[in-house]
Amino acid sequence: MYQIQTLNKISPIGLENFDRSKYTWGDEIANPDAILVRSASMHEMELPASVKAIARAGAGVNNIPLDQCSEKGIVVFNTPGANANAVKELVLLGLLLSSRRVPAAMDWVKTLKGAGADVSKQVEKGKSQFVGPEIKGKKLGVIGLGAIGALVCNAAVDLGMDVYGYDPYISVDAAWRLSQSVKHAKSLKEIFESCDYITLHVPATPETKGMINTESLATMKNGVRILNFSRGDLVVSADVIAAVASGKLAAYVTDFPTDEMLGVDNIISMPHLGASTPESEDNCAVMAVAEIIDFLENGNITNSVNMPAASMARSGEKRICVVNRNMPKMVSAMSTVISENGCNIENMLNKSRGDYAYTIFDVTGSVKDQLKTALESIEGVIDVRMI
Repeated sequence: MYQIQTLNKISPIGLENFDRSKYTWGDEIANPDAILVRSASMHEMELPASVKAIARAGAGVNNIPLDQCSEKGIVVFNTPGANANAVKELVLLGLLLSSRRVPAAMDWVKTLKGAGADVSKQVEKGKSQFVGPEIKGKKLGVIGLGAIGALVCNAAVDLGMDVYGYDPYISVDAAWRLSQSVKHAKSLKEIFESCDYITLHVPATPETKGMINTESLATMKNGVRILNFSRGDLVVSADVIAAVASGKLAAYVTDFPTDEMLGVDNIISMPHLGASTPESEDNCAVMAVAEIIDFLENGNITNSVNMPAASMARSGEKRICVVNRNMPKMVSAMSTVISENGCNIENMLNKSRGDYAYTIFDVTGSVKDQLKTALESIEGVIDVRMI
């Protein structure tokens, strides 16, 4: 029986995909085979030796100690694209809010309470202070063309915007998803210099952190509007506030509020609502559960953030899955041990990612506990599973 620990409330739509004859789950599981998590921080958590996988029901994994997991051979999954439509819809809302000054206008209307029959006159007199441009015909720069960025591009095209997309690492599948009307921007410079609106859809890495700063803002159009529904530290808060104050930045819309940004005119802060829809939570849970099931039962890895993708149809009588350091001659050493223990390798798959590698062996013959022990004794081997 597989034991699954849930650190947050996980959608029952996803949990119902576990076969109750094979799995048990809950937040009180002591020695889980896998962990399902949403937003709970795991950095201070003592991970039991039994844990083989962690699935994040969402895209970001900042709440998971990736280095520690990799050292222990724990495969960490996320669910890219499962919340993409929810975020896309909020980005479109952000585009409109940044243009039409709706939040400020709504706050102002509330101040008319008590004016009685004079409210209509006050509205007509005061509405001019909230005039804003239409988005149709304006240039939108989309930085990052993954699942969310591609959806934003296509929706913006349908709304009549002139869309430019930039992503030096775009996959073939992502390129196929893009509307033919999306223009290929060859550099960030092109986006910054030409676009009226810019929306960020990239992960926070050493290369992207602080990418919106005084220097990059200086290259943009006066009155540019920036949306950030990706990660808060993609921008330098102080530089954004200064740009808004000077008028260089007409509006900044973010799903990652900071204390210094709250209450600043023309900065619209939302409380991380990007994936806060029941549909998104269901989609993430379904994908996370499917990843855990395929890994625990078949050893296949899909959508891992710390280990290589590795999937192979089953053959043979037994499957051996090995997490190891990415070192020379590892496959030959493992193959020798397997054959010396009386097993024949029917099929094999070896994949690597950075410092780590993952190997699947489908074997026939008598597989005994001593084989697992022998494989674990090989220098560089981190974890061995027999399925």
